[in-house]
Amino acid sequence: MDYLTDPLLLSRLQFALTTAFHITFPTLTIGLGVYLVFIEYLWLKTHDLVYFRQFRFWSGLFAVNFAVGVVSGIPLEFQFGANWGPFSATVGNFFGQILGFEGTMAFMLESAFLYIMLFGWKRVGPRMHFFATIMVAFAASLSAFWILVANSWMQTPSGGHVANGIFVVDDYLAAVFSPDLPLAFTHMYLACLSVSLFVIGAVSGVNILLGRHPAFFLRSFKFAAVAALVVTPLQAFVGDLNGQEIGRLQPAKVAAIESHWDTNKPGEGAAWNMLAWPDPANERNYFEISIPYALSLLITHSPTGIVPGLKDFPRQDRPPIVLPFYSFRLMVGVGGMMVAVMAWTLWWWRRGRLTPGRAAENKPLYLAWVLMAAGAYLAVVMGWVTREVGRQPWLVYGLIRTEGGHSANLSATEVGLSLAGFIAAYTLLGAAFLFFMGRLLRKGPNMDEMPPAGHLPGRTAG
Repeated sequence: MDYLTDPLLLSRLQFALTTAFHITFPTLTIGLGVYLVFIEYLWLKTHDLVYFRQFRFWSGLFAVNFAVGVVSGIPLEFQFGANWGPFSATVGNFFGQILGFEGTMAFMLESAFLYIMLFGWKRVGPRMHFFATIMVAFAASLSAFWILVANSWMQTPSGGHVANGIFVVDDYLAAVFSPDLPLAFTHMYLACLSVSLFVIGAVSGVNILLGRHPAFFLRSFKFAAVAALVVTPLQAFVGDLNGQEIGRLQPAKVAAIESHWDTNKPGEGAAWNMLAWPDPANERNYFEISIPYALSLLITHSPTGIVPGLKDFPRQDRPPIVLPFYSFRLMVGVGGMMVAVMAWTLWWWRRGRLTPGRAAENKPLYLAWVLMAAGAYLAVVMGWVTREVGRQPWLVYGLIRTEGGHSANLSATEVGLSLAGFIAAYTLLGAAFLFFMGRLLRKGPNMDEMPPAGHLPGRTAG
């Protein structure tokens, strides 16, 4: 029970829990925003009313998700000052700017155009409304970009140096576009799309099973299936590239993620541990089930590539092992199941089984989509656990240790009470989200709704 008296551990737990809760909302907001752009484009091109009604239905879910995401994200920035004061004092002149860009360039932009997107149908013309939808999706993506700029810089700090306890920027663009950013942002963005597509498919599948507007939801289900068939394998490909990059930039993280203790000798490939239980005290694994040469292939794309082991790094610089080891395997395992569900969907589609009249036969498939929607969220959270715990014991890799960035004046009681308050508040917030989202889902699409006069076919006013 020592963790209950350690303010540093409690602060880390508080930030981890609040971040894990918050991240689920922008993940859906980003992907759903892209979907809304596509649907409104189809509405403008075809004037098929089903696309207008699709937009109206899914934009309602977008609005609820966006609102809860905003509320749950506000406390995160306050924790930097309250719990991580020395970190903020050291890097605030750069890190604070990045978070400020996220708030002013992304959040404010998204909020302004969101009003037009949701309530501007009778106030603006089709082209202006479509532009507003594009800007909402763009702003959501821009928000993700700036957050990844901040986090990637913490993973691979660049563009400056620490002088007199302050990070001094020497090359601003190098600091913004740190080595970790390109692949990390791409991987996360594809994860947002994957989550959103599986949520769209899951919601559509459940409604088809219940006989609620099956033709309407079959269209959104098929779109989600086609898009996920492209996005899911692409995400796995980018993840593989990202793994190689991490092996080059953060070799200790890779060694911890793989519970890999000894650097393989030249000409001898490193084995990949499918399962293992590490024994850090004795620098070994209690047991392991491994595949020869596989780790070298994964990290270097060579069967005999050199992969540094944990023993190459000082004990005080080694990350924890158990948590990133198993969180990474959960993420990869869910990703594999998502690809399998996509193959299953394609097979049934080719056999002509994806029709409203055969919903009962498709029940296992639709339920698999529901499970994978939940699994996609789990994979995102596990990916962030792998990324953040694997960076330890550094808050900013190689520059600031985690204990050095923590506010030393906080007591365990203070942080514990704060943590309990956050848990209570986020529980209520989650319950409110489920209530309002459930009400929208039960209500379903309004199949009698017609677009305002200015948006009817033949009217092209902007």
